[in-house]
Amino acid sequence: MSDDHAQTAISAYGTEIGKLAPTPNIDRIAANGALFENSYVTNSLCGPSRATMLTGQFSHMHGFTQNGQKFDNGQWNWVRELGQSGYKTALFGKWHLNYSPEGAGIDDWAVLDDQGKYYNPDIITPTGRSVVEGYASDIVTDYSIDWLENNAGSDEPFAILIHHKAPHRNFMPAIRHLQKYIGTEFPVPTNYFDHYDGRPAAAAQEMNIYRDMYEGHDLKMTTEEGSTELRFNPWTDDFDRMTQEQRDAYFGALQPGNDAMNAADMSEREMAIWKYQRYMDEYLGTVAAVDESVGRVLDWLETSGQADNTIVVYTSDQGFYLGEHGWFDKRFMYEESLRTPLVMQWPGHIAPGTRVGVPVQNVDYAATFLDFAGLAPRDSIQGRSLREVVDGHPPADWRKDIYYHYYEYPGFHSVRAHYGVKSGQYKLMRYYGDINQWEFYDLETDPNEMKNRIDDPAVQGIVKEMKARLDALRTQYRDSDGPSVGDPLTAVAKGKRDAEAAAGAGHHAHH
Repeated sequence: MSDDHAQTAISAYGTEIGKLAPTPNIDRIAANGALFENSYVTNSLCGPSRATMLTGQFSHMHGFTQNGQKFDNGQWNWVRELGQSGYKTALFGKWHLNYSPEGAGIDDWAVLDDQGKYYNPDIITPTGRSVVEGYASDIVTDYSIDWLENNAGSDEPFAILIHHKAPHRNFMPAIRHLQKYIGTEFPVPTNYFDHYDGRPAAAAQEMNIYRDMYEGHDLKMTTEEGSTELRFNPWTDDFDRMTQEQRDAYFGALQPGNDAMNAADMSEREMAIWKYQRYMDEYLGTVAAVDESVGRVLDWLETSGQADNTIVVYTSDQGFYLGEHGWFDKRFMYEESLRTPLVMQWPGHIAPGTRVGVPVQNVDYAATFLDFAGLAPRDSIQGRSLREVVDGHPPADWRKDIYYHYYEYPGFHSVRAHYGVKSGQYKLMRYYGDINQWEFYDLETDPNEMKNRIDDPAVQGIVKEMKARLDALRTQYRDSDGPSVGDPLTAVAKGKRDAEAAAGAGHHAHH
């Protein structure tokens, strides 16, 4: 699993970005097995998403609705269940649910501290915490391959979770990939300069690349030509912890671009486009090491003879904006962060080149892994096993609608709490709190979600039907957080209280 990997940044999905910045190793999994065309999250935020994958439950059920809360490691998770049935289990990399997986029933682990750092990260193990020199994606892969060497050769089955920090903010490629995309011109999204007409919650966010990104910390911009001094860099530790040699190599590679940027007399619009290109260089350069990591793991499985008896899954904790609507980050129920990459191989069981069209969610993973391991299903799981789906025979009663609920407001990036349903080409969302608003989109005519048609007389029949589906989903998944579907939008006070209660005490934590 990676963190914040946009589906558009994976070449197996046939995207424009994928042609310019291919991911050949992730694509190998898709070629060897299945690619899920409609894979979605339930709450587009790192911690809640991870908790959902572990428990097979929506946020309101496992209790971790937003970052900064503490996940209860004692509750049921699929890794512990596999461990109790004779599997060796391990997790390396990002945990991000609390300090460590202590008590979660995972045999061997080494995790990044909190969000983790790209260079020379703090690594927490059962014996303590220490700085490990190197680049996070490589360190996590090294730990994982070492563990496989020591634990995967016997007759005992194994389950290993390899959780990359990358390509999460602040998007720092490995030294070897710094130059990879400099000079590549990525196509600027058509709605990069979105005005957010008819979408007040979209207008109120603070996740705009050209307004809200930290020029020093995120974009590594310098103050003037010839200077190495960074612009706004509130979280200095990301760069301070690098060795002098790492710093010289890293910022040295960016200096010519920074000098040219400072020397140019750019208009506001030109600067906004320059920032987009710098963001893409850094983001996609960071993805490169993740793809190499996937290749190393696949190579190890093939060389060791384990490949045919191992299910390999690649996913991310959510999607990400690569300039659509002018944004970076996630959180919204719009397509770019709702969709998440999902590819899966199991030679001899999943036919190569399988494309899965039915909608799946990360709430399905726990049920799937139990099923693959031959273990009994669990009543607490709210998702369903993907086993028949990936065999090409989805059950007749497979879901047609997906449910989403985002809670973290007030919080980082100022995205309002909202919930919604996506059903085929239609999407209905309700924002609540200080912005109370319904939004409705027809993705067939408006794939970029630019026109909120909630008041269009022509679609009122569909809107009514979608509201009924949304109400049914909230009942089915036992979600009573926020205003109910039938509550009028004037229920502002209730909505605002709900949003603040949902946000909890720790909501200003920046990670």
